[in-house]
Amino acid sequence: MLRCVVTVLMLGSLAPVSRAQPTAALHSPVSGDNFTLTAPRLPMIWVRPGTFYLRSTFGLGDDTEVTFTQGYWLGRTEVTQAQWQAVMAYVPLPSHYQGSERPVEKVTWDTVMIFCARLNTKERAAGRLPADYEYSLPTEAQWEYACRAGRTGIFSGDIDAMAWYDINSGGATHPVAQKQPNAWGFHDMHGNVMEWCAGWYGSYPGGRVNDPIGAATGQFNILRGGSWGHQAGACRSAFRHWAVSHINNSGIGFRLALAPRR
Repeated sequence: MLRCVVTVLMLGSLAPVSRAQPTAALHSPVSGDNFTLTAPRLPMIWVRPGTFYLRSTFGLGDDTEVTFTQGYWLGRTEVTQAQWQAVMAYVPLPSHYQGSERPVEKVTWDTVMIFCARLNTKERAAGRLPADYEYSLPTEAQWEYACRAGRTGIFSGDIDAMAWYDINSGGATHPVAQKQPNAWGFHDMHGNVMEWCAGWYGSYPGGRVNDPIGAATGQFNILRGGSWGHQAGACRSAFRHWAVSHINNSGIGFRLALAPRR
């Protein structure tokens, strides 16, 4: 798999304050509040609008100041096997390392899109989808913004306290939320499984942009976060992995987003 590295610097004066832990369970999303999906039961954390800075480490001239004009929700954890089965009941569980609270893995980007489509249909029928929002994968910018949680270092905290990676994973995934969360309450954004993101791999747009969705075309989809089998350097907040949409292996899973429709 090809790999590339980027560095992201937060504009501290503009970084939002996000709740560190989910509030009481809510079955209908309300802007500004955390909530919990009913089926699958999955806590979602609200990420407020704000600004951060994407800067290429290779001097490619695509340094980019990114502003989110709308907030979005992101799963507190990677999607687990139990949560996957709650939506994909009649689809065989793809995971190699099986366990209801382990992250679902060996999922292709294409199959994740089916999961999101089914969830959108169910939640829309129940009247629980906010206008112009949909369940999908986060964009690469949304993922990293939440991963950093206002931090500017290479990790969002102590890597050993926060991540399952090659030296402490024992060569397998682990149940989600066993390690420390970041400052905004997200678990396992470093390590455990890589996470698919929406959009194509490509250069950053450069300049100042609002609500970027990534490259318009491409050959590869984005993976972020590193996995149980990666060295710490490949689990950094800014590290970019990419792969074709139909690839699957035991180090690839995903995290659900509820975000403005693209």
